[in-house]
Amino acid sequence: MTVKNKVVVITGASSGIGATTAKQLASNGAKVVLGARREERLAALVDEIKAAGGQAAYQVTDVTKSADVQALVKLAQTQFGGLDVIFNNAGIMPTSPISALHTDEWDQMVDINIKGVLNGVAAVMPIFTAQKSGQIITTSSVAGIKSFAGSGVYGATKFAVRNLMEVIRMESAQEGTNIRTVSLYPAAINTELLHTITDKTAKQNMTDFYQQVGISPAAVANVVNFAIDQPEDVNVNEFTIYPTKQA
Repeated sequence: MTVKNKVVVITGASSGIGATTAKQLASNGAKVVLGARREERLAALVDEIKAAGGQAAYQVTDVTKSADVQALVKLAQTQFGGLDVIFNNAGIMPTSPISALHTDEWDQMVDINIKGVLNGVAAVMPIFTAQKSGQIITTSSVAGIKSFAGSGVYGATKFAVRNLMEVIRMESAQEGTNIRTVSLYPAAINTELLHTITDKTAKQNMTDFYQQVGISPAAVANVVNFAIDQPEDVNVNEFTIYPTKQA
């Protein structure tokens, strides 16, 4: 299993997809380095992984701050002697109609969903380029491949991530650096994303929908594990993860 002994940095690791993925990868022998803003949750998660026999470390990380992401990557190198994968998972989803003009939330989505990913890419690119190997996994969204009313700005940030990952894949092939990319397009996955919605109508509609069809973050963790587990000369680069019930 090629997941074993891989050093994997995960942002947005304190809950949902990030936390579930961290536990799964660690159970399969990966060494996980976890970043998020909530230290108590990170500490508890690392303790849980270690108690189960896994290897993990954490650092409080705000992905909008380049220095924080750089420090998280540095921790992976010093704690575990290298870096193989970064999973850019941090994100928020305060959906609302454009006409509602929640411009402060637009700024937050751009800062976290786009700039946060770019900070992750910038932190690992010199390492991966020098060692001519590495994998960049990023959580986009089904809203990054389809347009949904009420998700205009959120979808725009996720479309941007999709383009970024594909260009990195293409440029890596041209430059011979062997950097693999994975774009994840989750649909209705039961996480804390709904808690970031402040628009009352949008939140109620999304909550009702997720209660009907939503599935566990383990569905995405399984895909991440599968992608990392592929041979180095194989790049499985796009996954859409739908609940079977979702039309």
